[in-house]
Amino acid sequence: MGALKVPVGDADHVAVRGEAAPGESVCELVEYGDYQCPHCAMAFPVVKRLERHFKGRLRFVFRNFPLTKIHANAQVAAEAAEWAGSCGKFWEMHDALFHKQKEWENLETAYEYFAKLAEELGLKPEACAEAIEAGQFVERVRADFLGGVRSGVNGTPTFFINGERHNGPNDYDHLLEKIEAELQA
Repeated sequence: MGALKVPVGDADHVAVRGEAAPGESVCELVEYGDYQCPHCAMAFPVVKRLERHFKGRLRFVFRNFPLTKIHANAQVAAEAAEWAGSCGKFWEMHDALFHKQKEWENLETAYEYFAKLAEELGLKPEACAEAIEAGQFVERVRADFLGGVRSGVNGTPTFFINGERHNGPNDYDHLLEKIEAELQA
């Protein structure tokens, strides 16, 4: 199947919606994704639904894997998310990028759009634009990407459930079944 080569750590963005009851097991779902990828956009509501279903029993981790040869704005989108994360709003930007993907995916200067998104999130748009123009988060995105390569990721979205690559369909029922099996193991 394939294992996650870079364990989840302090540099990761981890979402846990709610708290697990004492003694309940928790499952870790890691996604290597591309904000411009239409398949990742389809997986986005699936992950949200899984988070609601499992509440605090699911730890979701998103890692950047921009496929820049086919998605011209993927790298800049990932940098915008990382910048928002440095301001404490990673998940808000993550969600906004997927919700509004159709609005920015084909823009020539998408970073201007991302600055506007930053403003909608209560952040300073000029600071977002400056950070992207300066390449402030290029290395952070690259580190995620290289970790994905080491783990055998070659497309998006790629999921790992408790460190093992999920090679099945990325629909709700299949992911639900795999996560439930992990929680019962």
